[in-house]
Amino acid sequence: MSMFCFQCEQTAGGKGCVKTGVCGKKPEVSNAQDELTSALIGLARASGGKSPNNNADILMIKSLFATVTNVNFDEKRIRELIEQVEDEKNALGGAENFNMWDLWNGNVDIVSLRSTLLLGIRGMAAYAYHAYVLGKKDDEVTNWFFKGMKAIGEEHTVEEWLELAMEFGHINLKCMALLDEANTSTYGHPVPTKVTTNVEKGPFIVVSGHDLLDLKHLLEQTAGKGVNVYTHGEMLPAHAYPELKKYPHLKGNFGTAWQNQQKEFDGIPGAFLFTTNCLMPPKASYADRVFTTAVVGYPGLRHIPDRENGIKDFTPVIEKALELGGYAEDMHFTGINGGSELTTGFARNTVLSVADKVVEAVKSGDIRHFFLVGGCDGAKPGRNYYTEFVKNAPKDTIILTLACGKYRFNDLDLGTIGGLPRIMDMGQCNDAYSAIQVALALAKAFDCGVNDLPLTLVLSWYEQKAVCILLTLLALGIKNIYLGPTLPAFLSSNVLGVLVENFGIRPITTPEQDLKTILG
Repeated sequence: MSMFCFQCEQTAGGKGCVKTGVCGKKPEVSNAQDELTSALIGLARASGGKSPNNNADILMIKSLFATVTNVNFDEKRIRELIEQVEDEKNALGGAENFNMWDLWNGNVDIVSLRSTLLLGIRGMAAYAYHAYVLGKKDDEVTNWFFKGMKAIGEEHTVEEWLELAMEFGHINLKCMALLDEANTSTYGHPVPTKVTTNVEKGPFIVVSGHDLLDLKHLLEQTAGKGVNVYTHGEMLPAHAYPELKKYPHLKGNFGTAWQNQQKEFDGIPGAFLFTTNCLMPPKASYADRVFTTAVVGYPGLRHIPDRENGIKDFTPVIEKALELGGYAEDMHFTGINGGSELTTGFARNTVLSVADKVVEAVKSGDIRHFFLVGGCDGAKPGRNYYTEFVKNAPKDTIILTLACGKYRFNDLDLGTIGGLPRIMDMGQCNDAYSAIQVALALAKAFDCGVNDLPLTLVLSWYEQKAVCILLTLLALGIKNIYLGPTLPAFLSSNVLGVLVENFGIRPITTPEQDLKTILG
């Protein structure tokens, strides 16, 4: 065994990658990330489990983010982070690092609980980072990174691990609220927006990831230069923000889910910018036009560095797009179901503005049930479940969706109920905050608990941001969540048993059977 990693849904054999990562991560990178994680535990120990200063804060968040799946494949940059963490730790008086080989070894239930918490913390770091670059920070959230990482390096009973996981779930809700505030105060509240999948002739840049600030700066720098900009993957919801909609050269969305990029980017005459995850190892046919920024990294790809003024210089990306020239004529592309138009922007403000219509439609029987079909997409077989589930959902049901799992069905036209579209895209994975707020508001309107609503969560997971959202949902007491396409490898049978007993976690079966079970 030259490495060990079981943090994503694609992990080899559903047990763990031990030779090389299914994601393309090399053993030396995986081991460097484990070393970085162990050094971060040392930093948390040196700080006494509390935020010591702003430099340590951003270093903790940035380093944790760099270990998330499909973010950074560059060993050199991971080791640079290790050096910075060691310097910061020593400046605080020093502390012993955690033994990296113990991260994934030991009592199977303890490893399971420790891993669940650690992977959740990694996911939260992504959200905290996006908020931070927009000038938003919450002391309670920041402190918890240090508290949580210190706890990772300590011994706890099963009950104590579970308590930590639930406490973390509530903290992650605060973090998602912080990012929601950061995005909406900067770019306005999303509004329903139709987005084309077609690409106009001429030079263009495709922007992937979650970082709206990077997109904003790129739009500013491409204005008037004859270069169009398209979103990809989790960047699709950007089209719904009023401050980003102002740019007429933000044209549409290119491609489908992130895991299809090696096929969809092959030979494309445009430039690609990855602002966060999910980067896949690029093929030689398009590697020369892929750029990374922020925490994203891959050996041999050009990286756009941060600048002291906070505004990155995207000139190399723009020049590459102009050099490639784009398509000679307008091109027609579709989603995986043949549709060429996507709708996004049904965040909490939009949905709650028509809450009275929703409530009345439920009371009148026009709406029988809501399904939140969301989460991370991936490449393993079985994910067509989510497409078929949505297709088979009765016409008197509404599909709420968020995150990249929606690409399985977001090009479908399912019609409307009482003027409301049957598919409502609430945004990125972090917009689970919007979904939670909508659920809480509806529960208040119906004078019942969230678990009593005609609402079922049908979730797909892939990486660590899905883990932190799941822990938040469990911490809020939300039960009977359907989870797939497979259960996480880091959940031991005993830990899974606890989740099933306490929260009613259900592995998906078939769309037909699950719909029958839910609706009767």
